[in-house]
Amino acid sequence: MPNEIDRDEVRSLLESGVPVVEVLSSEEYKEEHIAGAINIPLSKLDRKTTAHLRKDRPVVVYCNDYQ
Repeated sequence: MPNEIDRDEVRSLLESGVPVVEVLSSEEYKEEHIAGAINIPLSKLDRKTTAHLRKDRPVVVYCNDYQ
């Protein structure tokens, strides 16, 4: 279930080894991304592309829409 979290919660999760998935396009990801983040473009986000992620642990999903 998705939950909105603040910057401090993201930092805490990252420090505990939670994976970060950036849903930016491949081109945007190549330009700039969070170190260690996994790129799965939003248009390709489905069960198959996320099968390697653990279902019993949180995952941080991130997209910078520049707004």
